[in-house]
Amino acid sequence: MKVLLDTHVMLSLLRRDITQRYPAIAHQLADPATIGFVSVASLWEVALKTRLGKLDPGLPLEEIVGYLEALGLVILSIEANHVVAHLTPIPATRDPFDRLLLAICQVENLVLATVDRALADHPLALKA
Repeated sequence: MKVLLDTHVMLSLLRRDITQRYPAIAHQLADPATIGFVSVASLWEVALKTRLGKLDPGLPLEEIVGYLEALGLVILSIEANHVVAHLTPIPATRDPFDRLLLAICQVENLVLATVDRALADHPLALKA
């Protein structure tokens, strides 16, 4: 299974509390058949909020990419086809980062590991 982590799940990995906070997602990511992905969109969101003083990611920004790659996650760039994709169905959220993550899932044939209630019922969300 190919799984894109939403920003909350990625932050939980960075803070090293995913097993306690989201055990079903941690179990899925530990499965050798699972390939985990993180989008540059999530990295961008974390960097913006950290620099505004609204977020502590648990690691210095400069170390995040290396840490995620060391965990075996693939970093996905934001591509033009992700941005212009017609997302169906339209999610309940109006958050542009969440919508972009779902569009990436749609284009790249991934499922979104999310704990966001506005996204959990979307067909592209991982069913835990």
